[in-house]
Amino acid sequence: MPLTREFIGYMTKEALKRLTAAGLIEYEQPEYVTEVMNQVVLDELTIESRLDEEVRKILEEHGAEMKEAGAEYEEMFKKVKKQLVRERKVVL
Repeated sequence: MPLTREFIGYMTKEALKRLTAAGLIEYEQPEYVTEVMNQVVLDELTIESRLDEEVRKILEEHGAEMKEAGAEYEEMFKKVKKQLVRERKVVL
């Protein structure tokens, strides 16, 4: 189940509240910090979706070659995704 923007906002506010209460962080612009944190969390949560889309585009571009070689789409999808994850040092 994908997380909603509202829930991400709630998680961000709670995390900031707890970090502040523990004395681990201080900030003067709560709205700005919350907005930036929301974007960072959202970006992290959508990395895999964006990576999957990029893999689909790569495989689409090489569709003819894959047909000639008799490669299976699912197998190539996994290989290309694994390679991109390794190259970009992404944690999924």
